[in-house]
Amino acid sequence: MEGFVREIRHHLENVLIPFWRGLRDDEHGGYYGYMDYDLRTDKTYEKGCILNSRILWFFSNAYMLLGKESLKEEAMHAYRFLREYCLDEEYGGVFWSVTCDGQVKDDTKHTYNQAFAIYALSSYYDAVKDGEALELAFKLQCLIEEKCTDSLGYLEAFTRDFKPADNEKLSENGVMAEKTMNTLLHVFEAYTELYRVSGKEEVADRLRFMLDTVRDKVYNRELGRQEVFFDSRWNSLIDLYSYGHDIEAAWLIDRGIEVLGDTGYTEKLAPITEEITRNIYERAFYEGALLNEAENGVPDTTRVWWVQAEGIVGFINGYQKNLQNTAYLKAARTLWEYIMTYLVDRREGSEWFWAADKNNAPLEKPIVEPWKCPYHNGRMCIEVIRRLGHDT
Repeated sequence: MEGFVREIRHHLENVLIPFWRGLRDDEHGGYYGYMDYDLRTDKTYEKGCILNSRILWFFSNAYMLLGKESLKEEAMHAYRFLREYCLDEEYGGVFWSVTCDGQVKDDTKHTYNQAFAIYALSSYYDAVKDGEALELAFKLQCLIEEKCTDSLGYLEAFTRDFKPADNEKLSENGVMAEKTMNTLLHVFEAYTELYRVSGKEEVADRLRFMLDTVRDKVYNRELGRQEVFFDSRWNSLIDLYSYGHDIEAAWLIDRGIEVLGDTGYTEKLAPITEEITRNIYERAFYEGALLNEAENGVPDTTRVWWVQAEGIVGFINGYQKNLQNTAYLKAARTLWEYIMTYLVDRREGSEWFWAADKNNAPLEKPIVEPWKCPYHNGRMCIEVIRRLGHDT
C-alpha cells in the first residue's frame, strides 16, 4: 500500500501538476485549450469553460492537499479567467467556450457546464476562503434551479438567453437525449461540494431529490446498471452500458450521501452503489483494464483514460466500504499498473494518452482539448492520497 500511494503522489507532483502548469497563458489568462497528439500546443485555440473549471478545481484541491503556495497561485489564475471571461454578465450562467483571448466563442448555456463551475468555485472557496467565489457558486445554483429544471429533473441545453436547444453536446451513440445520466451525476457532484462547504439546507434538499431520481428513474434494477440517455420523462432511449460513468457514479453517490449525513438515504442508495461496483468488477474489468461501454450488449474494448482513473477510485471506495473486498484493492492496483504501462505518455512534455485500443496501442487523439483535462486523473491521485495516505 505504501508503495502504491508513493507512486501516485510522485505522479501527481512530478507529472500532472508540472504539465498543466506549463499550459498557463500569462498573456490572455487561463490555460491553453489544445495540444495535439504530436505535442504541439495551439495557443490560438478556443478555451473551453468546462476545461477551465476543471483546471480550477484541480489546482484548488492540489493546493489543499499539498499546501504549496505555487498551487494556490495557479488556482487564483484559473479563477480570474472564469470570473472575467466565462461568466455571462447579461443573461447569467457560464458560456460553453471563449476564444483564446476571452471573447465569446460558443454562447450555449448547458446545465453540465454550470455544474462544473459550481464544483470548481466551491472547492476554490474552500481553498482560499474567497467569499466572492462562494457567492458566484450560489448564483449559478439558483440559476440552474430557476432556468434548467422541470418537475421531473434537470433539463440540459439552452441558448444564451436560456431558450431550449438540442442537446447535441451531451448526446452520443446516435440519439438526441433531453436528459442524461451524465449531467445529473455532475449536478449531484457539484451540489455535494457546494453543500459540503456551505451547509445550506436548500442544497441538501436538491441532493435528496437527485438521489431519489437515481434510485427511481436512472438505475435499472433488472440489469444492475444506470441507463444513460433519456427523453424528458426519463424513458431510456438506448441499450447502453457506460462502464466508466457507472463506477464513477458509485463513489460520487457514496461521497454525496456521506456529506449529506442522512441515514435514510444511506440505506436507500448504499446497496445500489455496492451492486454497481460489483457489476463493473465482474462485467468490465478485463485484461487488467476497464472496457469503455457496451451498446446492445456489444462491448467497446477501448481503454479510455478517464475510465481507468475513475475505476481506481471506485474500486478503492468499494474496498473501504467492506475491507473484506480485497479483490477491489488489487483491481485498483492493477489498473494503476495498466495506466503506467500503456496510458502515461513517456514523451517529454506530455501527460496521458486519450485511450489505448484492444492491443494496448495509443489512439492518436489530442493530449489536451475541451474534454481532456486534469479532472479525472488528477482527482484520482488526490483521492488515493486522501483515502490511503494515512496507511503509509
